[in-house]
Amino acid sequence: MKPKVAIVAAGSGSGETGGAERFFAGLRDALRAIDLDVTLLHIPSNESDFDNIKESYLRFYDLDLSAYDGVISSKAPSYVVRHPNHVCYLQHTMRVFYDMFEVEFGAGSEDLLKQRALVHALDTAALRAPRTRKVFAIGEEVASRLRQYNGLDAEVVRHPTNLTGLSEGAFRHLFMPGRLHRWKRVDLAIEAMRHVKSEVELVITGTGEDADRFREIAAHDERIRFTGWISDEDLRANYRDALAVLFVPRREDLGLITYEAFEAGKPVITVTDAGEPARVVEDGVTGFVCEPDPVAIALRIDQLAQDRDLAVALGKRGAQAAAEVTWEKVAVALASALGLSFTASAQAQTVSARRTGT
Repeated sequence: MKPKVAIVAAGSGSGETGGAERFFAGLRDALRAIDLDVTLLHIPSNESDFDNIKESYLRFYDLDLSAYDGVISSKAPSYVVRHPNHVCYLQHTMRVFYDMFEVEFGAGSEDLLKQRALVHALDTAALRAPRTRKVFAIGEEVASRLRQYNGLDAEVVRHPTNLTGLSEGAFRHLFMPGRLHRWKRVDLAIEAMRHVKSEVELVITGTGEDADRFREIAAHDERIRFTGWISDEDLRANYRDALAVLFVPRREDLGLITYEAFEAGKPVITVTDAGEPARVVEDGVTGFVCEPDPVAIALRIDQLAQDRDLAVALGKRGAQAAAEVTWEKVAVALASALGLSFTASAQAQTVSARRTGT
């Protein structure tokens, strides 16, 4: 009989497909591919106010998961689940109470500081052994936050996108997919376009809380086009014909956009404080890592616009780098940590043996 595994997914229930939704689908399919019986449990988590946040923590704490041989949690607050065989593959804690606290609240009120302290205490207790058998992180950015704020260690295992059918086409436009939220700093890319001398279009896709503000900032630049939400088919088409992908978030957890661009054979232009994208992109090898300055970004855009051969070469090296990041490696690492029997390729089995010392 196949070992039964539950993936506990915290979500808003919006129905939109984004990085988190792709993450859970990819993880589920990867674990099934190594012959585990996997159930993906979508549990609502409301972060609209602190009362709802506390209720969400209790909702996950009260889950009955006794029917499963192993449990995998991920982003906050799913990791407060109770199970004797539980590992966490951490996407992120509630960032508004961690690295983005000062960005959103400044010094913070007395009540906000108390809320932050409670969240830190709950997270640290939940993620510490023996309540959690092992913690993995999707990137070094997440692992470093965990060390800084919670005093805990995590093993970094990056994962790819599960957006299939990505391929290289023409090198025409600049592409910026993703959520239109201030943490993604779409405004930085718009500001950079004001300094771009080349006749190249910037296509910005997606929806989000700050869409109207970004559209207003870009209103007088005819080279910038907003599409709103697009289908996966259109997403693939925009990647396929991109000159380069702009991705300039603030301290991003991982950023599947980087790997999607690489799989489409496209270079990525990112910035030094982007978090994991600045670690994944090799400056001058698979793209460019600039200072978070509009002029610096514009210079790299013009360089690629004037040298398509360079864009092609950087994109090909990005594709090679992306090929090293696989869902099978993720699944083997998690199944090994749970002590479950599974079936995997010889290469992945070797990775598991190195990790466990067998």
